[in-house]
Amino acid sequence: MVATLYIDGAWKQASDGGAHDVHSPHDQSVVATVSQATQEDVLDAITAARTSFDSGIFTSWSFEQRSALVAKIADLLERDLKAIAKKESDDTGKRIIEAEYDIADVIATFRHFAALGLKQHGRVVDVGLSHVDSRIVHEPLGVCSLIGPWNYPLLQIAWKVAPALVAGCSFIVKPSELTPQSAIALMRAIEEAGTPKGVANLVLGPGSVVGNHLINDPRVDMVSFTGGLNTGQTIMKAAVSTVKRLALELGGKNPHIIFADADIDAAIDNAVTAAFLHSGQVCSAGTRLIVERSIHDRVVKEIVRRAGQIRLGGPEDLSAETGPLISKSHLEGVTKYVEKGIAEGATLLVGGKRSESSEHANGWYYLPTVLDNCNTKMFCVQDESFGPVMTVEVFDTEAEAIAIANDTPFGLSGGLWSKDSVKAARVASALRHGTIWVNDFGPYRPGAEWGGYKQSGIGRELGEHGLGEYLEIKHIWTNNAPSKSGWFSDGGDT
Repeated sequence: MVATLYIDGAWKQASDGGAHDVHSPHDQSVVATVSQATQEDVLDAITAARTSFDSGIFTSWSFEQRSALVAKIADLLERDLKAIAKKESDDTGKRIIEAEYDIADVIATFRHFAALGLKQHGRVVDVGLSHVDSRIVHEPLGVCSLIGPWNYPLLQIAWKVAPALVAGCSFIVKPSELTPQSAIALMRAIEEAGTPKGVANLVLGPGSVVGNHLINDPRVDMVSFTGGLNTGQTIMKAAVSTVKRLALELGGKNPHIIFADADIDAAIDNAVTAAFLHSGQVCSAGTRLIVERSIHDRVVKEIVRRAGQIRLGGPEDLSAETGPLISKSHLEGVTKYVEKGIAEGATLLVGGKRSESSEHANGWYYLPTVLDNCNTKMFCVQDESFGPVMTVEVFDTEAEAIAIANDTPFGLSGGLWSKDSVKAARVASALRHGTIWVNDFGPYRPGAEWGGYKQSGIGRELGEHGLGEYLEIKHIWTNNAPSKSGWFSDGGDT
């Protein structure tokens, strides 16, 4: 019996006994067998979450108590870091060391929100009346559907679960069906920490089966989703009927600008990392290189040289620098993306095909790829590959660099390189993206908000606003000297 659904405080098998195998992207070996939820199971999970929330079993806890719970979960995750990282590495195919970094970030996220919960919440409003007490209070939002992606399975779930717990919400977690193991591990830690029954629930399976009720059920107050634009648009349309709160992080096509006055060696090194880390399967990947014309040849030549020598390999390959794509269908999508770019006029400089190495024969490995001579009218510039594909554009002036970088329907992140601090600040201010790195690319901390402009989504995760997404704001006005208003006549003698 496979019992990996967590519903109403109990581990359960699917109502129809269904299960499915999880395969490693590295070699297609079976790394886990997990329950596959039915729609009935999803409804049970929603019922459990709704019942727990309405009962007050968790909302009655103080912020301090809920923060202590989240801190305890962080301790349990830290205790099990290596084991959880191994599960995530198995599911995603990424190197063990990368998975360990990711779980460390998960722990930091829980600690951030645990600390944030201890801060003062709400405020007193001075209404100019000595007999009136006017207060703003923060209360739990309600029942939340928390839907995560496959590229950073536990980290992206943690960005949702940790603030939901601190806020006092009840929720249902739905990880990608491709990468469920670390979410199961998280739920075990949540259970061990002493979270009340029904507050935290886990359903597994493809969105086509389990997603509908998580999005449409009127008992769900919020949907937080990280993933593709098309699914995000579907969620937005579905939310209309019940006016749910939404938090959507929908990816990006992130510009990475290198000016001629930059530290060129540092810029090149970071450009390679920004584009090819985790084989480009990063929503904030700097896969859109925008380089000043005078340094184009120098920069691109070196990037191509370095891209061509990146070592691909599986989780246990200690010499590997990056791993496989997540699935066969994703590899096929990246392949078509590159082919379309070339057909549009881009010049292939390196890569552009599946790895032909015998050690990669059973995995979904795609070579780091650079497409030169690109422009903003091309599909490969406007749409994200979510793979190891860098596109290269050139500019001559600062204004042109800004215009090119902003010519995208997305606005998640971007970066720029220049030794001129005044120019760098000016360009950073002009870029319409949620995170801008100056003379760097990629680092983040839980204390800073994360989210995008335009079609990269709505709402923010992390920082202080990341907790606010899971809170309702209530104004309480108390008149300590009640009296008649005197607005309307009471009909008596005058």
